[in-house]
Amino acid sequence: MASNKKYWKSVEELNENSSIVETLRNNEFVEEIPTDEFLGDGATLAASSTSRRDFLKYVGFSTAAATLAACEGPVVKSIPYVVQPEEIIPGVADYYATTMNDGFDFANILIKTREGRPIKVENNNLAGAKFGANGRVHASVLSLYDSMRLKQPKIKGKDASWSEVNAAVAKSLTEAKTKGGQVVLLTGTMASPSTDKLIAEFIAKNPNAKHVVYDAVSSSTALDAFQMAYGERALADYDFEKADVIVSIGADFLGDWQGGNYDSGYAKGRVPKNGKMSKHIQIEANMSLAGANADKRIPLTVTQQKQALVKIYNAITGSSVGTANLGDKEAAVAKTAQQLKAAGAKGVLVSGLDDVNAQLLVLAINKALSSEAFNPAAARLIRKGDNKAVMQLVADMKAGAVHTLIMNGVNPLYTLPNAADFQAGLAKVSTSVAFTLREDETAIKSKISAPVPHYLESWGDVMIAKGQYAVTQPTIRPLFDTKQFQEALLAWTGNTTSYYDYLKAVGTSIAGGTSWNKLVHDGVYAFEAGVAGAGAADFAGAAATLAQAKNAGGLELVLYTKTGMGDGQQANNPWLQEFPDPITRASWDNYVTVSKKDAEALELENYNVANGGLNGSYATLEVGGVKLENVPVIIQPGQAVGTIGLALGYGRKEAMKAEMQVGVNAYKVYANLNANQSAKLTKGSGDHEFACVQLQKTLMGRGDIVKETTLEIFNTKDAEIWNPVPMVSLDHQATPATEVDLWNSFDRSVGHHFNLSIDLNSCTGCGACVIACHAENNVPVVGKSEVRRSRDMHWLRIDRYYSSEDTFKGDVDLKGEMSGLMNSIDTFTGMEDPSENPQVAFQPVMCQHCNHAPCETVCPVAATSHGRQGQNHMAYNRCVGTRYCANNCPYKVRRFNWFLYNKNSEFDYHMNDDLGRMVLNPDVNVRSRGVMEKCSMCIQMTQATILKAKKEGRVVAKDEFQVACSAACTSGAMVFGDVNDKESQVAKLAEDDRMYHLLEHIGTKPNVFYHVKVRNTQE
Repeated sequence: MASNKKYWKSVEELNENSSIVETLRNNEFVEEIPTDEFLGDGATLAASSTSRRDFLKYVGFSTAAATLAACEGPVVKSIPYVVQPEEIIPGVADYYATTMNDGFDFANILIKTREGRPIKVENNNLAGAKFGANGRVHASVLSLYDSMRLKQPKIKGKDASWSEVNAAVAKSLTEAKTKGGQVVLLTGTMASPSTDKLIAEFIAKNPNAKHVVYDAVSSSTALDAFQMAYGERALADYDFEKADVIVSIGADFLGDWQGGNYDSGYAKGRVPKNGKMSKHIQIEANMSLAGANADKRIPLTVTQQKQALVKIYNAITGSSVGTANLGDKEAAVAKTAQQLKAAGAKGVLVSGLDDVNAQLLVLAINKALSSEAFNPAAARLIRKGDNKAVMQLVADMKAGAVHTLIMNGVNPLYTLPNAADFQAGLAKVSTSVAFTLREDETAIKSKISAPVPHYLESWGDVMIAKGQYAVTQPTIRPLFDTKQFQEALLAWTGNTTSYYDYLKAVGTSIAGGTSWNKLVHDGVYAFEAGVAGAGAADFAGAAATLAQAKNAGGLELVLYTKTGMGDGQQANNPWLQEFPDPITRASWDNYVTVSKKDAEALELENYNVANGGLNGSYATLEVGGVKLENVPVIIQPGQAVGTIGLALGYGRKEAMKAEMQVGVNAYKVYANLNANQSAKLTKGSGDHEFACVQLQKTLMGRGDIVKETTLEIFNTKDAEIWNPVPMVSLDHQATPATEVDLWNSFDRSVGHHFNLSIDLNSCTGCGACVIACHAENNVPVVGKSEVRRSRDMHWLRIDRYYSSEDTFKGDVDLKGEMSGLMNSIDTFTGMEDPSENPQVAFQPVMCQHCNHAPCETVCPVAATSHGRQGQNHMAYNRCVGTRYCANNCPYKVRRFNWFLYNKNSEFDYHMNDDLGRMVLNPDVNVRSRGVMEKCSMCIQMTQATILKAKKEGRVVAKDEFQVACSAACTSGAMVFGDVNDKESQVAKLAEDDRMYHLLEHIGTKPNVFYHVKVRNTQE
């Protein structure tokens, strides 16, 4: 029975006529809260977009007042589809097979789109897709949303229509025929069968026209040599998986040499199997990615490299061409030649020397070895620029012989060393047309600037190498008023066919019985490459000429392309600018690399300042009368004495945001398009501030971070010798660290449990995983100033360590010989200084997702916690930014948002405008100021895989799980999966004798594990 008893809180409530009682029933406060006075005036409040954090900070004293302010958030209007496309399901990604081709980078890829927006690049893993994505290809999706792109045609600097452009070009072509002037198509390498056919038709209709191919970074000498030997202008291909002995002379084949993409085959041969692995010997001047991964590295000047190549040629072919003595390196080169000869068909030699005679000797040596790794039949059809034709074009332009110049995909006023001559000639050209993504240095000086679509907005085809045909398809409608170069060619030849139909006809004829739909769906079509042609090269004469090479005096400059920046086409891409160079670990810069000995002689220095930043001297670089002033200097361990290095691709100014206008333009000293120059270096005034993310250079003997051994020890000793389990003290007894726990464990064998395996033998340090992580997880760009303050936001870093002795084993021995406090201090101080020619190790480090995570135990608001599937979670809404977790993390992988990087004009990169934000992944939060963030082990990807399998009514397939870094890793170094699936690759790798955990002695039990690095030191 219900009670009728009346309860009351105050005597006033007994008075039914009281106005106060009635007010209290409807309002917590009798008097109005002065919110306007507290938050600002009414107008300001009405226009505010107050964030949750600010609002709780200001009005946390009252839930009612907080609710009032919350009602005034920004309004975002969305327009639904009138007719929703069949292929788009909101919240579900679509993938399109396509091919990246910008004249410098070529790759077979998939593009992930969300609601019609391309947001990420993935590798195409079909059998015929041999060319994977490097860091620049992964970053290219952001270049699509570059707000500095040219948005519509311009004639003499004024906006125009395409009909006006076509009319102007048609008129110019007619005038050229009448007046007898040349019509020149100047393009980069396109390797496109349909475009080549179109150009041939254009020239047939305009007999006074010719086609000149120009690559900013030339491979002309290698192309010339191959043409002499095999009768075709192409580049030999190599499969390093088939080689037991690899010798490289100045070729960074793990970088951009001949278009790259050699790391996959190389890495397969570098993992010890059945007691065997390949041996890699690198002879070079600059410390390169290939040199850093070599078993033995011999630093030589360019002149000495040419002598070494002739010596190896003599040993392999039995010739007796006289050569100069290499001093203390003579024995090492002779030993290299001996090992290569002994390998026979299992040996291979490559070279990056910019000398046609050197390239001829490479072909002769591989032919004499009958090298299985050497494949001239499946030659690469990229980097087809012709130096002589380009220089002839400049001369013709200056002579006034060129009437109409049509350029596509080139920027000679930035990349040509004789850009002033080109500009003088351009002024004499009647009609100049620049097809370009941006109004760059050349476009701004041309009469007509014609905007082209990004490759993600385009149709096209590419034959990267013989035996593979690939298609490019658009993944989004063109964002601006752009036209493809091919569409213009069709219009100018009077062909009314659309380029799509033209391409379809060419593609289906090449692909034989394959349907067009299947060709577009797969993205690639593989076929038999045929046999190599024949030529008449004088190898003996080339050897005799090369042996005459002498130092021209001064320092020998080696120009190279950085893994991040390449030839500079994507210099306006903030992901690439902030990408730390794998070797120097510096971002937002190019610089001269100098050996320690030469730096001391020139009084150049590097030093660290109080805030931890790296500073360095400025220098003036002079090549053939051309001077580059105020070039920063980095003292580079491993740089050959007598040589210096400088990266191309920096120093651009036009169509660039101010933040991206960094570095000096090294193309100015790229005389005769040759990467090897004689140079003079003198110290400048002042010091340069570097943004360097890793200031400690060596391991200082901490062998439990990067574990390594030799192939001999690996084959002859038990695992506990070369991969010991660290011991800790338990009850004053030495006990394996794996048997001691500070936390109570629970059963993790139920359901999925994710692990990531990283093989230090396969990791080349290329950094593709870093950019892929940026794209997948909306990692912000913070700029040079913040990186210098150690505030970079990379969720994944690739630590690079040098040895302080000639080998890491030498470091361990030196550490073991220490005795006494003062001796230890002196020894460790010395071990901070790398060897002149150090061994190098790369180690990717991200959140280790510890099962016993020290970050979780110190978070006062439980913002970080452990998931049932082995992932360390972050609840950003709970995080209050104490940074206790970062302090307690032994791996230093947590990042703190010092600022709001999104929609903030202080960080004017891609998150500050609507166009740039189109690249953001909607499955991942954009983090706000004041919270911690770090690798999530791509939880959105693992959950999507689980949900997909559930929807299809099946279990997750073996090795179906992927994360951004493992999917991007073309070398196979990163393998992700479910260790509870005992058939999965990661479960098998977890049982391997080479497996170890980072800092295992602290007992955090990470879900990321590594594999001991094995070096092949066998003679």
